[in-house]
Amino acid sequence: MESKAQAKMVRISSRKVKLVIDLIRGKNIGEALAILRLTPRAASPVVTKLVNSAIANAEHNYNMDVENLFVKEIYVGEGPTLKRFRPRAQGRASQILKRTSHITVVVAEKE
Repeated sequence: MESKAQAKMVRISSRKVKLVIDLIRGKNIGEALAILRLTPRAASPVVTKLVNSAIANAEHNYNMDVENLFVKEIYVGEGPTLKRFRPRAQGRASQILKRTSHITVVVAEKE
């Protein structure tokens, strides 16, 4: 039995999120939340909120024991990119890409 939570259209680059999610893949829930709390990156609060949501889904929807949960899968995909333009010298414009990402967490019980 496993439980899943997703965050879509998060306004942070998937490359930056990947650095954080690689730290907690395969860890049990207590350890994963401790690592996220002490990681000084912009993606940490977003991933923490998502892991907490997956835990709540597991507890409420599937009656799983929170003490036995671990991060079975966690991955990030690139979302749509917002395109903005910045004025430059001599009447030109340069493009700015504001990237988004879709993050998915799957937690399961240890057997």
